[in-house]
Amino acid sequence: MDKRIVIFDDNIKRRESLEMLIDLSDDMICVGSFPDCSNVLNNIDKSEPDLVLMDIDMPNVNGIEGVTIIRTKYPHLKILMQTVFEDDEKLFACIRAGADGYILKKTQPLELLDAINEALEGGAPMTPSIARQVLRFVGSTENKQKSEDFKLTARETEILSLLVQGLSYKMIASRCFVSLPTVNSHVQHIYEKLQVNSAVEAVTKAIGNKIV
Repeated sequence: MDKRIVIFDDNIKRRESLEMLIDLSDDMICVGSFPDCSNVLNNIDKSEPDLVLMDIDMPNVNGIEGVTIIRTKYPHLKILMQTVFEDDEKLFACIRAGADGYILKKTQPLELLDAINEALEGGAPMTPSIARQVLRFVGSTENKQKSEDFKLTARETEILSLLVQGLSYKMIASRCFVSLPTVNSHVQHIYEKLQVNSAVEAVTKAIGNKIV
């Protein structure tokens, strides 16, 4: 079954290019394309996507606000952010809002499709430059954070460590010799214990609190 993708981007030429890229891929289909997040919940309700490809800078209701709105009704829908600039403030606003990944618009088409697949499989795709920013941000704040006992089990700690290494859920299942639903269950418990909503947040918190 094709993976259902929705696009939010105010640039019509870019939206059309993304639609074509997705529709020409072997296992994806674009089921919606919108210029901003003014009617985001209605758009999601009607298109029923597996993943949202979200621009950050849009008029009216922007991508960060859009993610926050989506999370009120769809806490587990995959959302992959795209932007032109490597903006620290917007990057971490996206993380706090609950985005599942963050890539630059200059990312090559095949790399973008790989990032979509990675997010759908439970990973937290970030371009190397974005990943470095996350690590720098965590490094600058980790000394301010109190050491906490999140009461993770040994298996949960192992899975969290693999998430930090960038492995998708399928790769973690293979590495740990468990089923994909088992990995999903462990990840949900990790999210609950860390009080986060996405793999990106979990990875950031894991590094910042030196859990792994």
